[in-house]
Amino acid sequence: MQFILIAHDNDDGLALRKRVRPDHIAYLTEIAGSISFGGPLLDDDGNPCGSMIVYDTPDRETAVELIANDPYSRAGLFARTELMAFRTVVRDGAITP
Repeated sequence: MQFILIAHDNDDGLALRKRVRPDHIAYLTEIAGSISFGGPLLDDDGNPCGSMIVYDTPDRETAVELIANDPYSRAGLFARTELMAFRTVVRDGAITP
């Protein structure tokens, strides 16, 4: 099942994000099999201000655990997060069944 994370950084999060990013990328590499796609949310100036990740996990609890173990979460980067079940309908210009 897919779950989408929308995470908004704290107002002063850019410096923390830059500092923790190498650990975050290493973690994503470890759990890549549980991620459909994702990337940073950008502000009007093109700076990262949050994250969007679609997890493919057996259940919500597994997605919650993956998020909790992310170095960005552990460092307290996010001011607010949302996690919702998600179903892909369009991918790469094609409708999926």
